[in-house]
Amino acid sequence: MKKKNFYILMINLILSFAVFFMNGTENTWTDYINVLFYITFGYLIVALFLYTKKGGFYDGVTFSFRRFISMMSKNTDYMEEWKERPLPSKKVNESFYSVVRFQAIALMLIFLLTFLMYMLNL
Repeated sequence: MKKKNFYILMINLILSFAVFFMNGTENTWTDYINVLFYITFGYLIVALFLYTKKGGFYDGVTFSFRRFISMMSKNTDYMEEWKERPLPSKKVNESFYSVVRFQAIALMLIFLLTFLMYMLNL
């Protein structure tokens, strides 16, 4: 699992360099930091969404909507089915969540390191 995380991290860094060099303007540290931030931000949004989903934040809303639909529906078979369906917190893939979390943390650390180097003029 650790090798998989580092392979994906290397792919992300290669992707950030590729986007950086394919940019039509002159290549500066600011441009690379911006590209790295965009990639990091995407992983961070997905990781935070999975974290809230895994924690059960959306379970109450989902349960309420299922109950409301079953009460308003004319189909009586659906009334029993809504209680047995799994909630969103039970559907989170743990391996996918751990990979996304690792990528978000690692890319954030690399981003902060490059930003610190830029601010200190290294």
